[in-house]
Amino acid sequence: MSTLKVDNLLNAAGNESPISVPGAAKAWLNFDGTGTITIRDSFNVTSITDAGAGEYTINLTNAMADTNYVILATTGIQTNRFRGVFERNDFTRTTSQFRVTNAGHSASSSGINSGETDSERVSVAVFGN
Repeated sequence: MSTLKVDNLLNAAGNESPISVPGAAKAWLNFDGTGTITIRDSFNVTSITDAGAGEYTINLTNAMADTNYVILATTGIQTNRFRGVFERNDFTRTTSQFRVTNAGHSASSSGINSGETDSERVSVAVFGN
């Protein structure tokens, strides 16, 4: 059996842009979406724009080959809150930009509330060409 150990994989040009490794995420990030957005850690993400309550536009450093990529996202949960992060269908995704929203329902003494809210913990991964 052989073992391959590397610190960085480089593309043919010698830089760290996403290379074609089947099944590998082409971009990912973990950020705090409350107040001033803070990226905790990321790969192939140049910035995030606050697009409103619970809405975030994510800008990729290196563009995807086409717009048929997959976005997976999660958010933290608190007691009596059922939330998820979803891609905004009313925002036209490009090869280098897409928008997600943190939305759902929360239960309180006044009933069920729904809508978009900022989240302290959001994680996003992008897969595709």
